[in-house]
Amino acid sequence: MTTESAVPRSALFGNPAYLLPQISPDGTRLYYLAPDRGVLNVCTAPLDRPEQARAVTRDRGRGIRTYGLCHDDRTLFCLRDADGDENWRLYLVDVESGEERCVTPFDGVQARILAHNRWHPTTILLGLNRDRPQVHDVYRLDVPTGELTKVADNPGYLSWVFDHDLAVRGGAVLRPDGGMTIHLDAGGADGPQPWLEVPYEDVMGTRVVGYSRDGTRCYLLSSVGANASRLFEVDAATGTRRLLAEDPTYDVKRVEFDPVTREPQAVVFGKDRDERVFLDDGYAKHLARIHQELALAGIDAEVFVDRTDRTDQRWTVSVVTGAGPVRYYCYEQSSGQLRYLFNHQPELEKYQLARMEPFAFTARDGVAVHGYVTWPAGVPRRGLSAVLNVHGGPWARNTFAFDEEAQLLASRGYACVQVNFRGSTGYGKHFRNLGAKQWGAAMHTDLLDALDHLAAGGGIDPARVAIMGCSYGGYAALVGATFTPDRFVCAIDLCGPANLLTMLAAGAPYRTPLASFMHAQVGDPETERDMLWSRSPLSRIDDVRIPILVVQGAKDVRVPRDEAERVVAALRDKGLPHEYLLFPDEGHSLTRPANRDTYYAAVERFLAEHLPVTRE
Repeated sequence: MTTESAVPRSALFGNPAYLLPQISPDGTRLYYLAPDRGVLNVCTAPLDRPEQARAVTRDRGRGIRTYGLCHDDRTLFCLRDADGDENWRLYLVDVESGEERCVTPFDGVQARILAHNRWHPTTILLGLNRDRPQVHDVYRLDVPTGELTKVADNPGYLSWVFDHDLAVRGGAVLRPDGGMTIHLDAGGADGPQPWLEVPYEDVMGTRVVGYSRDGTRCYLLSSVGANASRLFEVDAATGTRRLLAEDPTYDVKRVEFDPVTREPQAVVFGKDRDERVFLDDGYAKHLARIHQELALAGIDAEVFVDRTDRTDQRWTVSVVTGAGPVRYYCYEQSSGQLRYLFNHQPELEKYQLARMEPFAFTARDGVAVHGYVTWPAGVPRRGLSAVLNVHGGPWARNTFAFDEEAQLLASRGYACVQVNFRGSTGYGKHFRNLGAKQWGAAMHTDLLDALDHLAAGGGIDPARVAIMGCSYGGYAALVGATFTPDRFVCAIDLCGPANLLTMLAAGAPYRTPLASFMHAQVGDPETERDMLWSRSPLSRIDDVRIPILVVQGAKDVRVPRDEAERVVAALRDKGLPHEYLLFPDEGHSLTRPANRDTYYAAVERFLAEHLPVTRE
């Protein structure tokens, strides 16, 4: 490891060397994403002869980020859009010949993969908004022929529920009050009927996550009647529930199922670090063995298991230390052997990396708030310049992970502060719903209170803080520059909305069913227009006194380009300091490595100019 701490941008934001490994369903081959001619493609090698790798796909554009393997043992599927327009098309690729077919070649249509499993190896269920742009109907795709057959018209579902025979069992509909009704088919002749009424405060914590293999039981995550989401087993015919796992504070992050029986084997709660509650002793022993092997190697990490081998004898294991590249292993159930495969970016091993550390504080109104700080490695934690890096969503959260942006900032000498402000997910519905209609208000003061907490401890200099983020995080950066410019020396906005009224009116047609949810959580333009405008950065553009870097993807369907350009025009008209980057071939994020390098080079230069690193 080099003593040089400035990790090159190419190692952080260029193409990874390896990503998303999967074992083929027949258990003989390893698949993964890797660069081919500088573009991410799906590659494969025999599981026992990794040196015989070859590319399967031949994408020469934005690269492949989402792929899967069909259980016919000869077909790979992947999704691609055009320059970030989110109109995903589904491609099927013969894994031997490399022959590629686009099976959804429809302009202005978004394909969603809804279901595929081992029991129906040549069938994929797709959602297509082909007939009505606002909703996705269900189609059955015959993999060998590419023939599409409509299975069900969408009666207004935001999401669908299927069993393992690929039968439609129901779906979820958002109500005008922001609540949700889950419809399920209990086996009668009338099809799916209203099954569970979910208040708006429970919408984000309640959903059906699967069925048992025989279809007699479903598994329900629900926060109704509790603060945090709990896992229930529900008799599909009678509705009788059995509680399987719960935590009074933290929501269920994910459920890990046996791939053959489809019985839940573990429930993961997303605390400062993930915590598993095991429902199956055999599975618990395997995970204990994996952690034991890692501990012997001195590795403290989060572990993610992928079980795509139909025999379930070989698993791919992703190991996240938070202070190094993501490591990938193959685990053999029969022997308990954990065999190292590769890591996602070997170049990172040359550098001293930082590690995310959790922190917590009490906000000004007494609410407990959590977050993470990535401190520069090997530097005294006193009076550091800091960057407040705000997560998007906002119905998401920061987690313990390898975070490329945090590593960039820490390696340049900044403390990277990431706050799970109210409205963030994972901390129960009370905390999440404290963020309702608090954009630019209490959600923002939580960010300020985090800075005050860290400054009070002496770690950061409160007079030397920048704010940045993407999507909601970009909005928060604009709020920081317009509402509280005295708290920040500069701001970086990537794809952030500047006017909540136009944000709520815009968006792709298939986002229309989300309107009632957005009105309940952000505000209703019909009845709360003044409030929404007052929370919009454009309403206070005259108050900007700090430099702003505004960045936008021209194909963004969530935050239109006009949002960014109205901010830039206002700043230009008033002679306020700013920079503007427009990427014509990107959408609501930056995907192409060249564009990512351009953006992060601009971030690095912008921060160096306006927030040069100083230490006490």
